[in-house]
Amino acid sequence: MSWGTELWDQFDNLEKHTQWGIDILEKYIKFVKERTEIELSYAKQLRNLSKKYQPKKNSKEEEEYKYTACKAFLSTLNEMSDYAGQHEVISENMTSQITVDLARYVQELKQERKSNFHEGRKAQQHIETCWKQLESSKRRFERDCKEADRAQQYFEKMDADINVTKADVEKARQQAQIRHQMAEDSKADYSSILQKFNREQHEYYHTHIPNIFQKIQEMEERRIVRMGQSMKTYAEVDRQVIPIIGKCLDEIVKAAESIDQNRDSQLVIEAYKSGFEPPGDIEFEDYTQPMKRTVSDNSLSNSRGEGKPELRLAGKAKGKLWPFIKKNKGSTPEDFSNLPPEQRRKKLQQKVDDLNREIQKEMDQRDAITKMKDVYLKNPQMGDPASLDHKLTEVTQNIEKLRFEAQKFEAWLAEVEGRLQARSEQVRRQSGMYDGQPPPAGHTCAQDRESPDGSYTEEQSQESQVKVLATDFDDEFDDEEPLPAIGTCKALYTFEGQNEGTISVAEGETLYVIEEDKGDGWTRIRRSEDEEGYVPTSYVEVCLDRNAKGAKTYI
Repeated sequence: MSWGTELWDQFDNLEKHTQWGIDILEKYIKFVKERTEIELSYAKQLRNLSKKYQPKKNSKEEEEYKYTACKAFLSTLNEMSDYAGQHEVISENMTSQITVDLARYVQELKQERKSNFHEGRKAQQHIETCWKQLESSKRRFERDCKEADRAQQYFEKMDADINVTKADVEKARQQAQIRHQMAEDSKADYSSILQKFNREQHEYYHTHIPNIFQKIQEMEERRIVRMGQSMKTYAEVDRQVIPIIGKCLDEIVKAAESIDQNRDSQLVIEAYKSGFEPPGDIEFEDYTQPMKRTVSDNSLSNSRGEGKPELRLAGKAKGKLWPFIKKNKGSTPEDFSNLPPEQRRKKLQQKVDDLNREIQKEMDQRDAITKMKDVYLKNPQMGDPASLDHKLTEVTQNIEKLRFEAQKFEAWLAEVEGRLQARSEQVRRQSGMYDGQPPPAGHTCAQDRESPDGSYTEEQSQESQVKVLATDFDDEFDDEEPLPAIGTCKALYTFEGQNEGTISVAEGETLYVIEEDKGDGWTRIRRSEDEEGYVPTSYVEVCLDRNAKGAKTYI
């Protein structure tokens, strides 16, 4: 099956067919290119979707992700980011392995096709030239033969005419001989050119055209094979990412299976537990006869003093049970007395920890200034030691001020912890009592209704004890241990951490990584036990230790 023998007379149709083949290949390239653009667009949209629903750093939304259901959702968002990455891989591989490769091949194919058909046209033009020469020789031979016949007839006519002179007859005879000789010469030339044309034509149809058409056939078959290989590559590129996409989906299923409703319920208790006890039964007040009303220790309505009329007290206490009291919209007291006991303890503990960190930072600064002063004393040319006295005094005063603040908050913390412990012991003692026995009268005392400076107002005391929780998730991890290091990082550039939650680093500095980048471009690092914060991920080179104890992502 050869185009050279079967399609020897279809030069123009073969030219159209091969051009159509190249057009089909270019159409396929365009199809794959548009597919890569779709994959890139899809990956970008998936990443934007994942980023859109990521919790914002240092926000209330981030605190919500301590629940297992929210953690599973966050894992799903992270896996979707990896899922999007696989579609980017599909786009990159299709571009490099198909579109770029085929585009280069198409250019080579066009050049080869142009060369083959140029050679075919050249052979075609040559045989056409030979045909024209043959036709010209044939016409000349035909013309010379006709001229010889006419000369011969003229000679015979002159020879038969008795009125014509002998000289005219001789002249006509010579002319006829010349014409006959010219006809013979044209015949010989025509015969020679005909033989030559036949050789050229045989060579054209049996050698040149078959060879050219065979090259074109091989070129076309290579194009078909190449297109088939590209289609296989198209499928393989998709197939290669299926295992990784499957792992992403498996991780999403694993995250979904890790949801623990009991754990989430416990977290709700820890977040909203006020530390109060439910109010006791309200006694019946009989207004038909004078009586004394004893306030239940479990009631949240307290009297200012025993000297006040009982009826007036009941009127004030009415409608002030703690679940129905509105939140105080004023400024937050310094000792957080507006919060329930358990939440107040967490806030005070957080404040004490913050103050201790500030004290340690100031002490480190004082030590550094002291060392610098010693260096100046030993080497006066480096600086004036007296110039550091003002700074040293200022730092010392800051330390004393912070220590005073810490002692104040520690005293409030000890007071709250003492009350919570006493209340817990009292609950245990009361657990053995029968239901009708009233609780001790001293359970709700005037001390609980006093402000830090000793002043008292009934309205404030009742609201401070029964305050509905004002914050949502701010205190969930206040008592947790510091996050463990999961690797190290080296600062590639200097970063000035001026915003809250960030930390400054110097180029070349090595620090500990305690939390990976969650897709928002920030990595959480630690310099020392009390100095940590976020830096841009692009500013550091991270080296994670996946086998480190506790190496996991904290939300």
